[in-house]
Amino acid sequence: MTNNATDAPWLALFDDDLPQEIDYEHSSALEMFLASVKLAPEAPLVRYFDVTLTVSDIDRMSDALAVGLIDKGVQPGGRVAVYLQNVPQYLIAMLGIWKAGGIMVSINPMYRHREVINIIDDSGASAIICLESLYQDVVAEVRKERPIDVVVCTSELDFVQSPESFEVLKDSSRRSFADVEDFLDLIHEYRGQTPDPVTLTLNDVAFLTYTSGTTGPAKGAMNTHGNVVFTAQAYRDWIKLGRDDVILGIAPLFHITGLIGHMALAILGPMPLVLAYRFDANSVLEMIERWNATFTIGAITAFTALMNASEADRWDTSSMKKVYTGGQPVPAATVESFEKKFGLYIRQAYGLTETTSPTHFVPLGRRSPVDSTSGCLAVGVPIFNTGAQVIDDEGKVLGAGEVGEIVVSGPQVVPGYWQNPEETANAFRDGWFHTGDVGLMDGDGWFYVVDRKKDQINASGYKVWPREVEDALYEHPAVREVAVIGVPDQYRGETVKAFVSFRPGQSATVEELKAHSRERLAAYKVPREIEFIEELPKTASGKILRRELRQASTTSSQGGAA
Repeated sequence: MTNNATDAPWLALFDDDLPQEIDYEHSSALEMFLASVKLAPEAPLVRYFDVTLTVSDIDRMSDALAVGLIDKGVQPGGRVAVYLQNVPQYLIAMLGIWKAGGIMVSINPMYRHREVINIIDDSGASAIICLESLYQDVVAEVRKERPIDVVVCTSELDFVQSPESFEVLKDSSRRSFADVEDFLDLIHEYRGQTPDPVTLTLNDVAFLTYTSGTTGPAKGAMNTHGNVVFTAQAYRDWIKLGRDDVILGIAPLFHITGLIGHMALAILGPMPLVLAYRFDANSVLEMIERWNATFTIGAITAFTALMNASEADRWDTSSMKKVYTGGQPVPAATVESFEKKFGLYIRQAYGLTETTSPTHFVPLGRRSPVDSTSGCLAVGVPIFNTGAQVIDDEGKVLGAGEVGEIVVSGPQVVPGYWQNPEETANAFRDGWFHTGDVGLMDGDGWFYVVDRKKDQINASGYKVWPREVEDALYEHPAVREVAVIGVPDQYRGETVKAFVSFRPGQSATVEELKAHSRERLAAYKVPREIEFIEELPKTASGKILRRELRQASTTSSQGGAA
């Protein structure tokens, strides 16, 4: 199903002035930025705590960085790893790498020694740009085992005028190391110089983004310049964002949401991007008021944190008008609570690393319907130029209301995984990317994600989707976050276990939560085990890690058996 089909029933959801297809405006993501340099060189592009950097500031610094990288040996097509938090240097690094003709390799700042080595090995990155703290804790040891030709270090304190004024920076300190380049010193050394122009096409790889590896070793999705240009335009046009908007960067920049819904969107506008080093709920709320942020997209766990922040009532968030979330199923109860707290309705988006962010959006001005069978909120409808279907295990396209795997196609879908033809052939078949997400489409064209295929629980032959149990528990007023997994059971094969964290100052007993669940779920779906946990494990993008809970439960049960 594509949204340029004239008989699509859901076209009535859109305003008449919303185009149904996107025509590419630029031949590469770098050209997209250079067009903004010509259009508005003095427009603000980054707001970082108490500092503003303009389009021309970023252009000059990325020019100097590109010349420095080339001088240090980075070749066209060379991979440069970026191992940073949400700091202005990320945007400068991305553009500088492109200007040098290179490919950026994003590394999760939560990754440690073995994970970083795996990405360096897979990508073949010969250079790395990292925070001083990450060099000290990780990269210094990695260098002893892997030849990295160029190491550039930087600090979250760079560019900030009064770091002592911001709580999230109070524990930060400067570090210096031998045999590394300092980011600002390198830019200063090559200031005023410009690299030779490079020719980048829509088919050239802009960056490698590594999947979380939930079903095996992490794979490097090859996000092309064409993927980036298309999805940046999709964000802008779908959500009707313009130069008067201000993007709040709450998603981590290494993640596909941060790369596209924050950085690529900002350089397309150009629009100011508000960054605050790392996610801290109170700091984020302060930045909304300070810079009058209007739009953001992030994990639902980030919005949960904002609701429960100790200073949630201190800051003025009235500038925020457009809020989206993606990355994992969203409980209706959380959306309702957020709207009650801040007066903002959270709309959903759906996409993956391999689709360079969005394939589906909830139209601006519309609310997600709820599927009466699964209780899921709709994740949206296919965006411009995009195909989406639900298929069964044999590849047959299913009808409205039937549950199967979601497959997608379109200009945002990557050509495959870096140097991994086997995994590419497995996931990209006959022009469709197989997402691994189980869902359905209703008669009006709304799509719903039920869960991941691998997360289904089989309890005595009954199929249980964790998110359905999670949604029921989220309706309890004391519950802040919840994750449900299947654990081994001697009689049932698997049984349902829930991990629950509470809102500040609230609690409930195991029996109260079970009784709450029994009122809303079939008996076989009610958690047999409930464990209270202060903080659920999450990825850097805020997605709850069920696999870590499964591993911990398996280890615990094995230890108990011994």
